[in-house]
Amino acid sequence: MRLVTGFYAILSLVVLPVFQLEAAEAVTAGVEEHYQSHRVTENQLWLTTDRGEVSLTFYNNATVEVFYQPTGRIQLPSLILGNKPQPVQVTLKQAADSLTLESPALTVQIQKSPLSLRFYHQGQLLTEQVGGVAQGAEPIDFTFSLDTNETLFGAGQRVLGMDRRGHKLPLYNKAHYGYSTESSQMYFSLAGIMSSKNYMLLFDNGATGEIDLGHTANDILRFSAQGGRSAYVVVAGNTTPELLSHYISASGKPPLPARWTLGNYASRFGYRTEAEARAVVQKFRELALPLDAIVLDLYWFGPDIQGHMGNLAWDRKAFPDPDGMLADFAADGVNTILITEPFILTSSTRWQEAVDAGALALGPDGKPKTFDFYFGNTGLLDVFSPKATAWFWPINRQLLQQGVAGIWGDLGEPEVHPADALHDVPGIGLLPADAVHNAYGHRWAELVHNGFKADFPERRPFIMMRAGNLGSQRFGMVPWTGDVDRSWGGLKPQVELALQMGLFGFGWIHSDLGGFAGGETFDPELYIRWLQYGVFQPVFRPHAQEHIAPEPVFHSTEVIETLRPWLELRYRLLPYNYTLAYQHSQTGIPLMRPLFFLDEQNRALRDEANSYLWGDAFLVAPVTAPGATRWPVNVPNGIWFDFFNGERLVGGNVIERPVTLDTIPVLVKAGSFIPMTSVIQRTADYRSEALTLHYYADSSVISAQGEMYEDDGVTPDALAKGQYSLLRFAAESQLAESATQPDRVAQLQITMQQEGGDYQGKPTQRAITLVLHNQRAQPKNIRVDGRFIPVVAQPQRFARGSELAYYDKASKQLKIKVSKLQGDAVWHIQY
Repeated sequence: MRLVTGFYAILSLVVLPVFQLEAAEAVTAGVEEHYQSHRVTENQLWLTTDRGEVSLTFYNNATVEVFYQPTGRIQLPSLILGNKPQPVQVTLKQAADSLTLESPALTVQIQKSPLSLRFYHQGQLLTEQVGGVAQGAEPIDFTFSLDTNETLFGAGQRVLGMDRRGHKLPLYNKAHYGYSTESSQMYFSLAGIMSSKNYMLLFDNGATGEIDLGHTANDILRFSAQGGRSAYVVVAGNTTPELLSHYISASGKPPLPARWTLGNYASRFGYRTEAEARAVVQKFRELALPLDAIVLDLYWFGPDIQGHMGNLAWDRKAFPDPDGMLADFAADGVNTILITEPFILTSSTRWQEAVDAGALALGPDGKPKTFDFYFGNTGLLDVFSPKATAWFWPINRQLLQQGVAGIWGDLGEPEVHPADALHDVPGIGLLPADAVHNAYGHRWAELVHNGFKADFPERRPFIMMRAGNLGSQRFGMVPWTGDVDRSWGGLKPQVELALQMGLFGFGWIHSDLGGFAGGETFDPELYIRWLQYGVFQPVFRPHAQEHIAPEPVFHSTEVIETLRPWLELRYRLLPYNYTLAYQHSQTGIPLMRPLFFLDEQNRALRDEANSYLWGDAFLVAPVTAPGATRWPVNVPNGIWFDFFNGERLVGGNVIERPVTLDTIPVLVKAGSFIPMTSVIQRTADYRSEALTLHYYADSSVISAQGEMYEDDGVTPDALAKGQYSLLRFAAESQLAESATQPDRVAQLQITMQQEGGDYQGKPTQRAITLVLHNQRAQPKNIRVDGRFIPVVAQPQRFARGSELAYYDKASKQLKIKVSKLQGDAVWHIQY
């Protein structure tokens, strides 16, 4: 046996079983393909068949790309795979009828004739691909086996329930204006699935297509497309977070956005003048409601809805001093986001400029394709063409140089995409719309992202878009769930939509809080419930049609004061939330997480679409029906605490929780660390010199860990540059040796360790108030770094002191305040 770096070839013959097709497989439309020979390059196995070539490339131990290259087929570049393959030790075993390609985590068994591929993880069959793909201009068609009890997540934005199995779904990004409780086709489709068997099957294709998830035949998954790339990716893992990590390492990590992304946004359709935009910011400041961003919809470039799209320049009548406005907003800690669209109307001021630059998609006659849609007669920016990039990006660059902080790309499905529109794809030539439709938003995001990186390397991009493709997360895409109906029906599916997208790396998915479309009168209860949910979604952005104000500052005092503590909570949670953003950027694990992350074999948790985890500490159950006084919460096994009143709950079933208009069910898992800070009016004021660190203690949790990530909130690649700090928290409990009280904690030790380097705003020392929840008695002795900490009886004295503890018997909370902590620290509490 000869071992070399990369792939290994084992030359001795190994006898392997010949694969037998099941009856259900025989009815598929897979094209028979037959092995002829193979070769091994540095990091690939190449199969030569009677229809062309097939390559198998391991991108890491648990991720393999299978790329069919039939003779005569035009192949597009990969959309999914953004990183180069990592070094992987792979063995190749040969037999007369088969080949076996094996990494440390994933095995591919290849039947030679007819060609068939089976994928195994730790000896378990994941799925089998049967047949090859068609040649020439015929549609791409892949067929795979499914197990009887397999649950399938994926296919992108749909309102169908968590398990997508049994559906046949179009793969065509398409607007669904005013959707509510049902939708089989929406803005952001994804050509891939995640299985309850812990594998991902992802089709590297951006063309118009269809995915059949056991609809036509229960044990068959079938993908077809009008063109594009004839490739797919298989990812294996032991857990869902592990799957995501493997996938992200091959596809590309979602970059960490600026800290202000987690703040509150003023947004509507839309602010018509500079005076109106300034007034809304001033209103937030007058009412002392935090604000970090303002979003300007299409009125920034035109006085009305129709006829101006494509101007891409300030309407100076409505916005006479945009430079001054942007500067004033920035000085006030308010970041300005501008909408852009890919449609250049023939009536716009830039139409001829775009034509002359060759920036537009062409028609069959070789001239810019024009067509009518709601906003006017238009052409479509050809985001695939280098000529379009050369024309379009400088317009964006000028706006960003002027003081704009973020780009909002709207209508990027694209919303109207004539089938005879032709796109100029480098190295290939002109391709019809259906061959690249689902890649359009992806390429647009890439264009903006690359421009940011080239011209503004000191800034973290903000790119909000409503359509893309698998892999778009690596461009920092911040997607949202589109033009949802402003109704209880519109609120109900938002958790499902976010969880499904988050499982594929789109952790910044969010909804227009309050609902966008329609609504004849203001429903304060619906509005409050939606914004309460928004505190625990990645982006807090109320947005709606202007006939009902989406901003809380324009509603009654009762509505404002009901929402004030929620908005303030959003800001108090910045240390926790920013840590979730950091974790997402490193591993792909989303900020909103399905409950089955805690028990992956629990079918009820796999199907749960109403409750979710916010990070690893919180369980959130939004109230999505009017008049509720109690609300069901599917609580996983373990001990949980009500975030608001501290009540201890035993999980393992559905629990009805009392609610008022001021509350929704928010639970905290025992053993959780939650760092919090004081209320601020903008994230630019964020400081962590004073922290409140909550720990939810329970005798059922002997040891626990947590962390808090921090940097300056703006520097790109702060982690790689060492300009960050990571506080690691740990708890260790010792139970009392008592027959009468076997679950009583005798000692609790909390440790904090710090790693990282220096950055702007890093505290030289910290004052930390440690809040221990679920404390049944006042401790006998408290020491911090060996220093004795006295327990005082009066909360007023505790508030004034700096090295004190206070036990609140009513809330069962022990608060320990220490100052001037530098780096590591140890709290030791004896009961």
